[in-house]
Amino acid sequence: QLQLVESGGGLVQPGGSLRLACAASGFTLDDYVLGWFRRAPGKEREGVACISNHDRSTQYADSVKGRFTISRDNAQNTVFLQMNSLKPEDTAVYYCAAGKICTVYANEAVQSIIYDSWGQGTQVTVSS
Repeated sequence: QLQLVESGGGLVQPGGSLRLACAASGFTLDDYVLGWFRRAPGKEREGVACISNHDRSTQYADSVKGRFTISRDNAQNTVFLQMNSLKPEDTAVYYCAAGKICTVYANEAVQSIIYDSWGQGTQVTVSS
């Protein structure tokens, strides 16, 4: 059974850091583009970052550039999202996904086509 499981979410003060991890089981991540997405209350799910499987090129949403870093460890079958300088507007449920194309610009409907395996999500709350 293909499964992605996120961890590392929690409550953090503005300016703080969190590191999210997403572990795969039932399949290897080597052959997949990996992405992180988030859904804030009342908003559509949006792309945050993605990393390719061929050259490990990355793409970031403008709102997180310079603050978030995506990385992958194929040996651990895990993808990470290091989040620094967190802001209250980063509060959301964060999801990892495995798919075919590295893009953070697709809308939610297209995301579901491009990325065919999703985790259950982990809550990140940035508040003082």
